[in-house]
Amino acid sequence: MEKLAQPKDFCPNPACPDYGKLQEDQSEPNLKKIGKTPQGKQRRQCKTCGKTFIETYGTIFYRKHADADEILEVLALIAEGSRISSLTRAKGIKEDTILRWLRDASHHTEELNPVLMQDYHLSRAQLDGLWSFVQNKGEKKYSGKC
Repeated sequence: MEKLAQPKDFCPNPACPDYGKLQEDQSEPNLKKIGKTPQGKQRRQCKTCGKTFIETYGTIFYRKHADADEILEVLALIAEGSRISSLTRAKGIKEDTILRWLRDASHHTEELNPVLMQDYHLSRAQLDGLWSFVQNKGEKKYSGKC
């Protein structure tokens, strides 16, 4: 099975000559570790362009304060049929936060589907229902009428 490239495997700067070039394809890797954030996330710097970024850049977990496991669990529970209002009460997470996680997750369905199917034992039908739910939430617009 082919491994998906992770943000830590290449420079994410579109202006960099090494943008998108995987580390393993280069004779000398152009990314170096430069410490960690206060939250413990690995920071990296491109030797070519000098841009720095953290390991979660370009993922659903970028700029999130919650653990990856908590975000994935909430997504799995919604796919199982749990209501957002119930999760808000039970987990103490704001409804707006859960909705933001759902919107962000919808941009990463190809990466998330295998994880949710394997680690959380969700079916393809449950995932299709989840992404349909997210799509319908995004289409609702304010009509201006009271």
